[in-house]
Amino acid sequence: MTSRLLRSVRADLRTTAPRSAAPLRTRLPLVAAAVVAAGLTAACGPASQPVGSAAPSTAGQSVEAALPSASESATASPEASPTASASPSASASATPSRAASGSASPARTSAKPARTSAAPEPARIPGPGYDSSADAQKQIEAALRAAKADGRAVLLDFGANWCGNCKAADKVFAQPQTAGILGASYHLVKIDIGGNSSANSALLRKYSPSGGTYTMPVLVVVSSSGTVRTDTHVTGNPSLTADGINSFLRKWAS
Repeated sequence: MTSRLLRSVRADLRTTAPRSAAPLRTRLPLVAAAVVAAGLTAACGPASQPVGSAAPSTAGQSVEAALPSASESATASPEASPTASASPSASASATPSRAASGSASPARTSAKPARTSAAPEPARIPGPGYDSSADAQKQIEAALRAAKADGRAVLLDFGANWCGNCKAADKVFAQPQTAGILGASYHLVKIDIGGNSSANSALLRKYSPSGGTYTMPVLVVVSSSGTVRTDTHVTGNPSLTADGINSFLRKWAS
């Protein structure tokens, strides 16, 4: 009896064990996968994207995005350098503008009317005749000082009040055209040599040293430095007319 029961139990185990073992073998891998998934969820938190794809892609993008920014900043600095190099060109271009403005200022100054020096007053022309009481030496010295100041020449007229040729020359000196030439170019000094003045005779020999017989008037042109330029006692008198005397005066004018 007992043996029969044992055999029936064994038979049942043989028939029932295989049927329950198969579902267990299929359930165990599912349970293990669920446990692993739960552990990953607890460790990393829920992911909106599949595991292993989202994190590497975003990390790779962030690094790649940072690298271009660094390279762009590196390339931006060379582009900024042309801006810095443009400043010399700007300053160089500004320099011509300043030079142009500097060159425009002379034009404004040149536009102003040029200052012209006023013509000097005509020199005083002594009247006809010769003053025997005058100090001829002082008159000559004063004429030389004036000649140094204004650049005129000095005309020494040695004559006498009784000399006919001297009177003819005085008449020409009084004419407007001749007087204009004398006043513009000469300081005239008239020296009396018709009296007994040894001082005036000495002045004649000083400025006309050739000696001999003098034909009056003796006209001597002296430069502002005191140098004799011409002496009519040597060259002979010009024609005592307006044309003759004016030609002589123009020739030796300073």
